[in-house]
Amino acid sequence: MKLEKFYDRVYDWIISYGPRLILGILVLLIGLWLIKLLVKWLHMRMHKRKVDPTAKPFLLSLFGVALRIILILGVMQIMGMQMTLFTALVGAFGVAAGLALSGTLQNFASGIIILLNKPFKVGDNIITQNQEGTVTSIQIFYTLITTFDNRSLIVPNSKLSNEVIINISRKGTRRLDLEMKFSNAIEIDEVKDIIAKSIGKCTSVLAMPERRIGVATIENDGYKIGVNVWVNAHGFQDTKLAIQEQLLKDIKNSGLKIPGL
Repeated sequence: MKLEKFYDRVYDWIISYGPRLILGILVLLIGLWLIKLLVKWLHMRMHKRKVDPTAKPFLLSLFGVALRIILILGVMQIMGMQMTLFTALVGAFGVAAGLALSGTLQNFASGIIILLNKPFKVGDNIITQNQEGTVTSIQIFYTLITTFDNRSLIVPNSKLSNEVIINISRKGTRRLDLEMKFSNAIEIDEVKDIIAKSIGKCTSVLAMPERRIGVATIENDGYKIGVNVWVNAHGFQDTKLAIQEQLLKDIKNSGLKIPGL
């Protein structure tokens, strides 16, 4: 008898709520598919209108998340859950306030601050968290950075808005500093002349600001020549390797002795 009552209740529940449940699932699946299409459409529109590539990923993420939240609230209504849309929104803001304590909302606010103040943009080379790399995307809660050895660095936006960031490509150029040690027996003017001619062969070295070559350090067994040249910020490491290789070749070919080599 009890088993029959149980079956009756299950049957009544299926009849009463089954259609709503099925409809809610269908709406959820179709809604997610439509949201995906809308995000793609918005991405295409932004590309045609040449929207700032720094803001584009952030706006697309924000748009997608907002639509998904609205969809979930709508599905809850269809399924007949005991809450109005207004109550659900209040609850959502309550959850957001709770997430703020764990830093999630702070990351969101920091993302907006980054977009407004623009301490860096997509494509910039920056140093943060003792890591150096290129900014590839600024999302709602985090920023993606690809390091120069091709690792993906995911940094919460709050870390980037509240801590020191070194933007090494914003100015477009960087100064390359090199030091080489020579014996006291070698004439300084001869060394400077060889280095100046060697640097002149490097097309990647900029003519301005002016390059500097001089004695950087005086030691008991010799002296160090300091070289300051300006190069493009992007490709800095490649330029450094090329200049060092050219200097080493020319100094060796001149017959000068570099201590330790």
